[in-house]
Amino acid sequence: MKRLNLHIVLGLAAALSLSSCLDFEPKTQLADTNYWSTPDQFKLFATQFYGWTRDFRQLGGNVHSDDRSDIQTAEVLDLYSNGTNTIPTSDKNYTDNYNRIRQANILLERAETYSTPEDISIYVGEAKFFRAYCFFELLQLYGDAIIVEKPLDVAAPEMQQARNPRGEVADFIIRDLQDAAELLPAFKAIASSDEGRVSKEAAYAFLSRVALYEGTWQKFHDGKGQNTERSSYLLDIAAKAANEVMISGTFELFKPADLGIWAYKYLFILENEKSNPAGITKSANKEYIFTRRYDGVISPIGLNITQGRLGNALYVTRKMANMYLQSNGLPVDPETWDYSTMASEFENRDNRMQNTLMVPGRNYWSPGGGRIDWTGSAEEIANAAFKNFTPGDGTGYFPQKWCCERDGVATGKEGYDYPIIRYAEVLLNYAEAVFERDGKIEDEDLRISLNLVRKRVNPDMPDLTNEFVSSNALDMRTEIRRERTVELFDECFRLDDLKRWKTAETEMPMNLTGVKWDGTEYETRWTSAASKDKDAEGCILHESGRVWTERNYLYPLPVDQLQLNPNLGQNPGWDE
Repeated sequence: MKRLNLHIVLGLAAALSLSSCLDFEPKTQLADTNYWSTPDQFKLFATQFYGWTRDFRQLGGNVHSDDRSDIQTAEVLDLYSNGTNTIPTSDKNYTDNYNRIRQANILLERAETYSTPEDISIYVGEAKFFRAYCFFELLQLYGDAIIVEKPLDVAAPEMQQARNPRGEVADFIIRDLQDAAELLPAFKAIASSDEGRVSKEAAYAFLSRVALYEGTWQKFHDGKGQNTERSSYLLDIAAKAANEVMISGTFELFKPADLGIWAYKYLFILENEKSNPAGITKSANKEYIFTRRYDGVISPIGLNITQGRLGNALYVTRKMANMYLQSNGLPVDPETWDYSTMASEFENRDNRMQNTLMVPGRNYWSPGGGRIDWTGSAEEIANAAFKNFTPGDGTGYFPQKWCCERDGVATGKEGYDYPIIRYAEVLLNYAEAVFERDGKIEDEDLRISLNLVRKRVNPDMPDLTNEFVSSNALDMRTEIRRERTVELFDECFRLDDLKRWKTAETEMPMNLTGVKWDGTEYETRWTSAASKDKDAEGCILHESGRVWTERNYLYPLPVDQLQLNPNLGQNPGWDE
């Protein structure tokens, strides 16, 4: 149980930290110099940082959630997704990140006067990693941000200044992550009692995410769509940072032979109890670089993750379903593809489609009607939560990603980890960064990165190569972006990707549609959908009239912060 120590210490650290907002009291107990006398005290203080990351709660309704994008939705229409959000009175996304930055700065300030800095260098690295993490949140949401390098009271002059330009913020984040990579231990050097803490490779992996984001933002938001010197510089950082992780030899895609084409499905629900047909546990997963760690007994997820998703209130859009390639590596043509039966569109497709979405006519299990022995026996089928699954709500497309199959698991007691950073993302970061930096990508670069992801559960699918693209009249950028969207579905990337690519203005206003109903088996199997609106193709029309304007690329600053500091300035388009 040593791997759970981080959960226990995290609770202690949280108890020591004081909640605050941008009008916090000038001092905190943890700033007292008497506290900072041993490395263990620095370590305990740094442990609170691990409660700041994304987890399963971010999947629904969070600022990065796919729910706010064009590929996933719910019964209640999302005002951020359809572009009708307004300026909030307050915003915890803003205040929480500055509160956390202050905590990281407290540790860094105390470290400056510590007598033996080499004894606390790891915790300095952790503070810089998480400070970068929080500033990246601010950069993605608001663009410009005040750079703060020391613990500040609200009355400090520095907190009354104008925001630093986003370029300065990005460079600051990059420096912090580069410093962190030098200070943090290699993943394999982390003691078993410290499993779950960030590593050198995690810093490089996160750096690849940051530099790719800002590099493509600079490339596509300059009004020209050209590879400028600034974007090339950032994309080079992204490619090299990803390559650092790749050449470390520490990580690999999860694809045990015993799971075959179902490796993608079971990757996301690995537990140390039997949670898959092969009885594979978390120790076999070499793909997760940095996670929020859970355990069904000591630290369960504590969220209705399975029952709240499986065949329930989370709807996938037809746009997402159509993104899955044919098994021959070519895109589907919605005008000619076979939609005659409920399951026909799932046939001869990228196997991630059936790993991710519920296929009509199949059986599905959940904690309330779970697997018994993973043999598909009559007893097991009789226990299935969904027998001969027939869609009957929403868009008609439903996810099964993140959904536990173990029988008898109480609500919220699932114990699989949440991947904050996984190796598949790093491989995709590398491929995209190289392509956008150079305006092309060599087949060898695709072989060592994107094609590993593409073929994890599609061993017979042709590689994505330059010849394959040209001979089939494809577009390399489109296919690189497709692989990213399909692989990272429902992991809080889609909306941020559309923003950095500056394609949200095209993609987000599109209608959110569901399955093709007219002239298909759905007419007789899902009769209640006859009253639903349909588009010209006879597909269920879930939401129309969506808008996206230039101002939606950034969130508005909240009213209370503008009142506290008028020098912040509102983001473009929100002050009209």
